[in-house]
Amino acid sequence: MMVSNLMNKSERIAHYHLPGLFEFYELYEIFLPLWRRHREWFYSWCDIASIYGAPADCLWGGGRTNSGYADERDVLALVTEYGISARLTFSNSLLKKEHLLDKKCNRLCQIFSHAATHSGAIVHSDLLLDYLKITYPSLYLVSSTTKVLTDFDDFVAELERDDFSYVVPDFRLNKSFDMLETLVQPQKDKVEFLCNECCDFGCMERKTCYGNVSRRNLGENAVEHKCSAPGGGGGYRFSLAKKNPGFIGIMDIQDTYLPMGFSNFKIEGRGLGSAVVLEFLLYYMTKPEYQLEVREALYLDSMLDLF
Repeated sequence: MMVSNLMNKSERIAHYHLPGLFEFYELYEIFLPLWRRHREWFYSWCDIASIYGAPADCLWGGGRTNSGYADERDVLALVTEYGISARLTFSNSLLKKEHLLDKKCNRLCQIFSHAATHSGAIVHSDLLLDYLKITYPSLYLVSSTTKVLTDFDDFVAELERDDFSYVVPDFRLNKSFDMLETLVQPQKDKVEFLCNECCDFGCMERKTCYGNVSRRNLGENAVEHKCSAPGGGGGYRFSLAKKNPGFIGIMDIQDTYLPMGFSNFKIEGRGLGSAVVLEFLLYYMTKPEYQLEVREALYLDSMLDLF
């Protein structure tokens, strides 16, 4: 693919948005000191812009059923120490006015909206968006991939909304280079690509799946969605995600997306285990010659159960 207006790769940094703010607190508690202390182990062309997630039993949660049990003040202290933005995943699509009064979610907003590092919220519901803008104006807002924005015109319309600092399109727009190249730089700066989705490229059930998670987070009786797409019952496999037509690998980031003017890349994985998320950290951020050192540091730490 010919890319116009190529930029020198060294002029732009890839900003990663990592999964598991609450879910993988113990993993990051060990990984982040390695990231700081041994910066030579990791690629110089990337950084950690944010970590996203939500605690267990979070009414406003969506996208994945929440399973994070870390204390919110410990979480905030960790990301503040490393200058990383915390993002609360509030992507429930089925919220009603009465849900806005939820004490737990409001308490989270109160705590994180006063963080030294700028915190944000990932949202789907316009009802929640309007509430957060009024009640917690210091939180920046991210348009959730749970909206399944597969139509490029719809995606551009979302980028044009002043409400959002970032917009995560459906992964099936990842390689629409002819259309992506038409975006102007302020629009490109707001695009956040979902890199490692394993869902079948032709799946037509993503909205149904996300809606099911929203209902379950609201405590409604909902049978867990069983995906009928090819491979839908086999669980996440990074090896399969790498074969997905929408997959964005490190060479894609360096050779295509950064020169085109895109900088933000989201890694999914909140519903997975620490061992799988570690593989993402190794692949996307760690130089091959130092991956063993990172693995050993985490595997040998008796405080962390990777399995």
